[in-house]
Amino acid sequence: MSVETTKLELMHLLLQTQKESLLAKIKKVFEDDHEDWWSEMSKEEQQEIKTGLTQADKGNYTASETVMERFDKWH
Repeated sequence: MSVETTKLELMHLLLQTQKESLLAKIKKVFEDDHEDWWSEMSKEEQQEIKTGLTQADKGNYTASETVMERFDKWH
């Protein structure tokens, strides 16, 4: 059975069920399977990202096009 066929069968079953407990269990499977990359980073890495987002929110960033233009001369 292909992955696409399995997905279609699961979608069909999900749409037919009215059991909230079953839906909650299925949702938990997906939530548990989701890797939380944020919590796997060190506090220093998290702080660097927060600092970068704060700087970007204040407009303190360089557009990717500008950066690419600078590096084009070496490419």
